[in-house]
Amino acid sequence: MSLKDLQDKQAQIVSEARERLDQINAATDEGRAKELEIQHDTAMAEYDRLSARIEREQKQAQMEQRAESLRAAQRPLVAGGEAAAQDAGSAPTYRAAFYEMLRHGGQVGDMSPEMRQALRTGIVSEEIRAQTAGTTTAGGFTVPVELAAIMTKSMAAWGPMYDENICTALLTASGNQINLPTVDDTSVVVVKHTEGSALTDDGGSDVTFAQKRLDAYVFDTEFIKFSMELAQDSIFNIEQLLGELLGERLGRRANTELTTGDGSGDPNGIVTASSLGKTAAATGAITVDELIDLQHSVDPAYRMSPKARFMFNDSTLAAVRKLKGGDGQYIWQMGDIRTSVPGTLLGSPYSVNQAMASLATGNKTVVYGDFAKYFVRKVGSPMIGVMRERFWPDLGIAGLIRLDGELADTAAVKHLIMA
Repeated sequence: MSLKDLQDKQAQIVSEARERLDQINAATDEGRAKELEIQHDTAMAEYDRLSARIEREQKQAQMEQRAESLRAAQRPLVAGGEAAAQDAGSAPTYRAAFYEMLRHGGQVGDMSPEMRQALRTGIVSEEIRAQTAGTTTAGGFTVPVELAAIMTKSMAAWGPMYDENICTALLTASGNQINLPTVDDTSVVVVKHTEGSALTDDGGSDVTFAQKRLDAYVFDTEFIKFSMELAQDSIFNIEQLLGELLGERLGRRANTELTTGDGSGDPNGIVTASSLGKTAAATGAITVDELIDLQHSVDPAYRMSPKARFMFNDSTLAAVRKLKGGDGQYIWQMGDIRTSVPGTLLGSPYSVNQAMASLATGNKTVVYGDFAKYFVRKVGSPMIGVMRERFWPDLGIAGLIRLDGELADTAAVKHLIMA
């Protein structure tokens, strides 16, 4: 099934799911209403499954294109011959030498002199490009920066809080403490001036500055072991797989910390740092009016930001999809993947964040506001390294990141809490 077919099927599913909910009214008996709700939930689960499949298909096409380009441009030199797509006499790249080392089980002595030289000289340049340090310990080699790029992409895909298109990212080369000046001037008004009178100078309208602190907390993946045979037989596939796995591990932890971290020895998550916007009347359900109240608890100056949005987990989204406004229209509107138009809720975009709590007593289940006011501090690129002697004849690879997060203005993002 083509991407267009998948996208058309999604639109059809949404239409049919809404028709089922529209059949529920005051005259519908309880059994029939329950049946229609189950059919709606099943249809929307299929919608989500198709969304994931579309994303995988698009990603797979990109990865296949990248892999084909790498096969053509960076194949290792063959002794006594010429590698495809590589001019005779050209020097091998560090990346080609790195995988040659893996194929030889880490035995550098079995490699050609050209490959050994590329490996020795490439380690330094790769370290500089990847902004990493300390990865060439005994038996270790710096991993090509392609893998760091895959990790970063996977981290952003796994959790929205690491995505610089949602929050404000601060990229620093070192982990020194950063003092972040903050100010909320939205409540200060300008007074009317009376002709001939002196201006008031009592300090009542002075700007009040505050300060937030950003540190650099370190999180690591622990080692992933893989066999010499796997490295020899699955060069490009193993690179993609390991990059995604490392990115997912780091992404899960980073997203959780940036969402619900308590700020004590770790990042101050956006849910923890946000202020109260609305308390739901029920313990396990929310209403349209409560979502509207939450949205309008945030000052319009923040609501106009291009990064203003809702955030909740997937089970909360499932409940929100069934809500209608006073005009009888659903407050959730499907986006269009083909034109990169996101789905909206009450006219605002939203992000699904599985680190957020579900609908239950006392939980902060929805946040809304200007996510540009949440700063994610990233120290360099993800650090990755390979260890061979420790796991000989197999190999081990691990990654770590340094980050912190803080909400600069607590009035910019507010949460809804269940009764």
